[in-house]
Amino acid sequence: MPTAPPRAPTAAERDLARAVLGHLKKRYPAAGTALDYRDPWQLLVATVLSAQTTDTNVNRVTPVLFSRWPSPNDLAEADPEEVEAVVYSTGYYRQKARSVIALSGDLAERFGGEVPPDLVSLTSLHGVGRKTASVVLAEAFGRPAIAVDTHVGRLARRLGLSASEDPGRVEADLRALYPMKEWRGISMRFILFGREVCAARRPRCGACPLFDRCPYPRKTTAQ
Repeated sequence: MPTAPPRAPTAAERDLARAVLGHLKKRYPAAGTALDYRDPWQLLVATVLSAQTTDTNVNRVTPVLFSRWPSPNDLAEADPEEVEAVVYSTGYYRQKARSVIALSGDLAERFGGEVPPDLVSLTSLHGVGRKTASVVLAEAFGRPAIAVDTHVGRLARRLGLSASEDPGRVEADLRALYPMKEWRGISMRFILFGREVCAARRPRCGACPLFDRCPYPRKTTAQ
């Protein structure tokens, strides 16, 4: 669960939050995950595999993975070494293979092979944290959820929407700033903007439509 709720945002903080999301909604009117999937289970597995690698890399691997093991029951009974060979290029392949096999086993044994559409049940699965669960809830089920990864956390801090390094606190801050109806669209828009403009090492501040509103003290003139 996230940390205790933050204080109520001020009117100025809400105004800044609206301006940020307004710009991002114009830039990315239909933002969604770049991971390829056919059902919630495939998205869950793909999201676990996406840690420390690119979505493009995961999308090269998952067609092979799901053709060989097309259901949670199948993957739950897979030989770990065979799964490792398939997911090798995504990095941390031993850990990831164990995780996707174990979470598939949990689904088969406890949920009849169906991905549960709630945060508590999802985070009870082996290797599934709040961020991964929130991605699945927002993208596969259309539920209000905010997934905080490194991009979302970085943008929230740079744009003055949160001062915390803790993902749970950042999530709580964003939930306080935005109405629930906006939650499911926030993460992917922040992620896309973080990749294209507000990069970690060399932010393209000169090309940022939020330049004048952004309180980040180390702005650059890069386009």
